[in-house]
Amino acid sequence: MAVLKLHLDEFDEVDYDLIAIHSSLEDFRLAYFINQNLPIILNKSKEEVGVIVKEGEAFFSKFTFDDAKNDLLWSLIQNKNDILTNQKSTKQNLFLDTNMEILRKVHLISELKKVDYFLKIENNNGTFLIEEIVSQLNKIERISAAYAVIPEKIKSKNNLIF
Repeated sequence: MAVLKLHLDEFDEVDYDLIAIHSSLEDFRLAYFINQNLPIILNKSKEEVGVIVKEGEAFFSKFTFDDAKNDLLWSLIQNKNDILTNQKSTKQNLFLDTNMEILRKVHLISELKKVDYFLKIENNNGTFLIEEIVSQLNKIERISAAYAVIPEKIKSKNNLIF
């Protein structure tokens, strides 16, 4: 009987390219401008990216485009979101033992807190040059910066598996 061994290293392979985007635009407006400048049609996905953080569960909006012709999956994901948490008042005051609702900012990739959005391109084996995509994104007036990120250097890259 043959023995089959699986190495955990095989599952850590990164098969996507990642571009960080800095922009003050809302997610739907950014998707519109990206659709105008790249040969893709991003659509709002019904599924959001859910991540458990110490403050609770956070959901990040996602726009996707399934490029069947090139066998690529494009995803635009927001990196910043606010979640509402309940906290008990600990100070001695008139409102002792009251629950306070606090809005906290959470990040999909906590190492890159300044990044507003990520553009993830799955299965891009040289179909599109990342430098050209970054160049096209930087031509969009409302994007202040766009640059490639090396996914292997991100500690919380498991949040990008969806």
